[in-house]
Amino acid sequence: MMLTRSLLGVFEEDATAISNYMNQLYQAMHRIYDAQNELSAATHLTSKLLKEYEKQRFPLGGDDEVMSSTLQQFSKVIDELSSCHAVLSTQLADAMMFPISQFKERDLKGIEVKYEVTEDVYTSRKKQHQTMMHYFCALNTLQYKKKIALLEPLLGYMQAQISFFKMGSENLNGQLEEFLANIGTSVQNVRREMDGDVETMQQTIEDLEVASDPLYVPDPDPTKFPVNRNLTRKAGYLNARNKTGLVSSTWDRQFYFTQGGNLMSQARGDVAGGLAMDIDNCSVMAVDCEDRRYCFQITSFDGKKSSILQAESKKDHEEETAARVNQSALEAVTPSPSFQQRHESLRPTGQSRPPTARTSSSGSLGSESTNLASLSLDSLVAPDTPIQFDIISPVCEDQPGQGKAFGQGG
Repeated sequence: MMLTRSLLGVFEEDATAISNYMNQLYQAMHRIYDAQNELSAATHLTSKLLKEYEKQRFPLGGDDEVMSSTLQQFSKVIDELSSCHAVLSTQLADAMMFPISQFKERDLKGIEVKYEVTEDVYTSRKKQHQTMMHYFCALNTLQYKKKIALLEPLLGYMQAQISFFKMGSENLNGQLEEFLANIGTSVQNVRREMDGDVETMQQTIEDLEVASDPLYVPDPDPTKFPVNRNLTRKAGYLNARNKTGLVSSTWDRQFYFTQGGNLMSQARGDVAGGLAMDIDNCSVMAVDCEDRRYCFQITSFDGKKSSILQAESKKDHEEETAARVNQSALEAVTPSPSFQQRHESLRPTGQSRPPTARTSSSGSLGSESTNLASLSLDSLVAPDTPIQFDIISPVCEDQPGQGKAFGQGG
């Protein structure tokens, strides 16, 4: 009896160990089964989404028939892979999960039940002999079944994988490899094109950064960025002075440019520029402001309107004044219909006047217009055009417009 009890303890210890081990193995195989089911479902969903690409309407995509046909081909291939994965899931369920589940639920659970019954037998001393015989038989049988339970699921798993790869070998033929190679080449071409565009954009950005360096420095080095005094047009941001009281004023930053003899300004948010003032034959002079530097004043030809503007740097200040002076000098030798009409209204009536010549005063910076001395008058003035002299006196911002004096040629 002692020998039987000793052998019983050994068999029970072995049964407990195999039960714990098989539970862990069952969980691992169940994870394989769940992962395969998820892979099968995800593959099927991917095939479905690729098939529905041609039905999508992308705002910037357009109708790309090449991309649609390519994705349709991928959809067919992945759909075949999805079918293979579905078959593999079924085989794993039948050949791997079913045997180990049967062993776990039927044999191991039966041993546990018999163990509980044995405890009752030891306690109640009823039906001990019959129960013990069945219990011993189950323990002996378990030694064989544990080998089957270990090898049969693994055998089913490997056979299912072999079947899966055979299906893949049959479906993934040389034609598909050629298709994938062509797609790979197309992807590489697109990548090279993208890299070229990115390199071009990077170079453009670097060029713009180099060209914009003077804009970041309040007073750039004149040796590196010399002042261009031959400009007749210049566009850029200026600060305009607006009087709000007798001694108070505000400065508004706007974008200024010239158009047809007019100084135009465009504020933030405006869709187009508006007329700031008529600068035909205007006078330009540098002025000192208490709270600002690089200021200059533009006065209209009749002296009735003037504006004080501030440039953002010394270079911009000199170029702005030079451009206005040069433009005024051009207007002095290039008659325009609007300019002549304005002066016709200012001439005395009833007197015959011989042809006169006209010049324009340009303030303290008027000497800079000598750069235009090389221009040919024949190329600027039409034949037989009368020339009239206009003498304009500088007008400050606080004074109203002063009259103009006209001199007659003798």
